[in-house]
Amino acid sequence: MDVLSGLGAHLGSLSSSLLGYIVPFLFVLTLVVFFHELGHFWVARRAGVKVLTFSLGFGPEIAGFNDRHGTRWRLAAVPLGGYVRFFGDEDAASTPNQARLAEMTPAERRESFFFQPVGWRAAIVAAGPIANFLLAIVIFAFVFMVFGKQVTAPRVDQVNPGSVAESAGFKPGDLVLEIDGAKVESFSDMQRIVGSRAGEGLAFTIVRGDRQLTLTAVPELKEVKDPFGNVHRTGLLGISRSLAAGDVTTHRYGPVEAVGLGVQETWFVVTRTFSYLGGLIAGRESADQLGGPIRIAQVSGQVATFGIGALLSLAAVLSVSIGLLNLFPIPLLDGGHLLFYAFEAIRGRPLSARTQDIGFRIGLALVLMLMIFATWNDVLHIAAM
Repeated sequence: MDVLSGLGAHLGSLSSSLLGYIVPFLFVLTLVVFFHELGHFWVARRAGVKVLTFSLGFGPEIAGFNDRHGTRWRLAAVPLGGYVRFFGDEDAASTPNQARLAEMTPAERRESFFFQPVGWRAAIVAAGPIANFLLAIVIFAFVFMVFGKQVTAPRVDQVNPGSVAESAGFKPGDLVLEIDGAKVESFSDMQRIVGSRAGEGLAFTIVRGDRQLTLTAVPELKEVKDPFGNVHRTGLLGISRSLAAGDVTTHRYGPVEAVGLGVQETWFVVTRTFSYLGGLIAGRESADQLGGPIRIAQVSGQVATFGIGALLSLAAVLSVSIGLLNLFPIPLLDGGHLLFYAFEAIRGRPLSARTQDIGFRIGLALVLMLMIFATWNDVLHIAAM
């Protein structure tokens, strides 16, 4: 009985742990995917395109309904994405059904995505990523208004012996005003800038006593562990800040300020992503930081322990990431479609069906390879914990 009780307790704990990951993961992913597809859907409707299906997830349908315009809204069994299928599409990836297109009547062509002017097609495709960026701004703004932003003065309380900061001349009590001309309002602002600029020379404008000085330091790239044991590569100076009572304050913002901060946060995620990709190409960053659905689920569960505000912020970051990923000029992704439309606008006619088909096949191969690589990273990450 003791063995059975122990086994039951273990299985119960495992089930609870999985539930703690799955529920936040589905919340975050469903929110981001829904608004991405809603962007495509809304602009398509404005263009007069008939939308056959709006699907959250892939595979067999779990539940659904038809709206008055004939669109099937469905919830599918595999909740790892979604799609909008237009009149004339051959599949969920919006590849054209050439035989069906050739048989269309003039009335049907007016409702088909593929017979719309290239400007409308580009707008429909771009609307998905744009919706992701707008969603991120709204979420960030909501978090700043409702939950506020924790602020700690960017003061240096301790300088680690032998650190980059010590070599640069930092002293306890220094107050950082600017980094490379960018205003610093909190210690977390300084951490974010330093963390994303490893190996780069940064000019710090500081106040020491009644003097204003400029110090130059090059953040050192190091691996650090977060409270959950996840390893991250980030730039460090070797300074720390006191977190004694009263050192941390929470600021809540009005709608206008919150939206402005939401734009700044969204732009920071964009620039940080490109900085990482540039570092990856230059060899400064490691590809093991790329994660897939497993890592997203794990991080979602961990972040959820900090509350709904933190989980919403994660959703905003993921929304920006998905928006950017979809803009990459890879056939099958939104950016690949936009690339084809750019060629069409320049040439005055679409690329041949064979060229587009080859492009979609290459795009599918690249996307599958990226998914396999990211999933393999996830497995290695879990095995190392």
